Amino acid sequence: MLRNRVSKLAAATAAGAMLMAAAACGGSDAKTETGASASSEPAAAKAKVGLAYDIGGRGDQSFNDAAAAGLDKAKAEFGLETNELETTPGETDAQKEERLRLLASTGFNPIIAVGFAYSGSVKKVAAEFPDVKFAIIDDADATGPNVSNLVFAEEQGSFLVGAAAALKSKKGNVGFVGGVEVPLIQKFEAGFVAGAKAVKSDIKIQTKYLSQPPDFTGFNDPAKGKTAAQGMYDAGADVVYQAAGGSGGGVFEAAKDAGAMAIGVDSDQAKTADKAVADVIITSMLKKIDVAVYDYLKNFVGGSVKAGESRYDLKAGGVDFSTTGGKVDDIKSQLDEYKNKIINGEITVSATP
Repeated sequence: MLRNRVSKLAAATAAGAMLMAAAACGGSDAKTETGASASSEPAAAKAKVGLAYDIGGRGDQSFNDAAAAGLDKAKAEFGLETNELETTPGETDAQKEERLRLLASTGFNPIIAVGFAYSGSVKKVAAEFPDVKFAIIDDADATGPNVSNLVFAEEQGSFLVGAAAALKSKKGNVGFVGGVEVPLIQKFEAGFVAGAKAVKSDIKIQTKYLSQPPDFTGFNDPAKGKTAAQGMYDAGADVVYQAAGGSGGGVFEAAKDAGAMAIGVDSDQAKTADKAVADVIITSMLKKIDVAVYDYLKNFVGGSVKAGESRYDLKAGGVDFSTTGGKVDDIKSQLDEYKNKIINGEITVSATP
């Protein structure tokens, strides 16, 4: 992003030093929860919360910042002590494990891991610390009696912004830029394509992923995001949706240069993106990570955390579209109609392209 900040935390030893030195203090309840039984022990009066960010950390204006917003709300409301660490580009699973292990061994409970890249690490470290509660965002594979999985119906929210793109496009040509081609980001693509085609069956949809696993730099490369979007605008697109984390800032720059439109993701990016490019954002797919993090911490403080999956979909208010700036006011009634059809089951959105 234009203001993106990447951590200088380069290794597990550095993470440990940071952890020992920096243990400083600084929605909606509607959701469907499944999983194991509630915690049998009440939470401490003042919980010590460890939060491990994905690449970019605070300041990415998107995914991580949404998690931070939920943490900040819970911290203010419940008087929590917090410690925040973040992933560095190219680090190993062993380094992620050590970050979580250090948090757990120095009294942080619960620990929240932001992003599916922590899946294997959470599963392993949670088993080592059965008395510590763990939560992971965007992953249902890391399971255990002390692990809560906070997942979202990204395909449903993406359907709505796909419909918005098709309704706003004057050229019948739109684009999707994904950060890394993994099943999670393919959910965004699948929903976007389905929504656009629901409006205009013959619409042209360009798709580009910035990197392939195990290369996850596509989530933190604004220059690559800009190049990908420029190619789409040059090829006739007039609206591009990005699900690319910190790379999304480059997509907004390309839209600005082309005099075109863009769609944000995760947060309401018309509010969070650099002011120089924010006016190109017609809507954002809201993925309410802040609500999920806040809910989890509220439940922890109340002694009612449950293991297993909590899914935040349209019906639960976990995903939606933004209206900041009024650029979709003229089509809002149509988008709301699609939204209601998804909620009542009239439309089923596939999670795969």
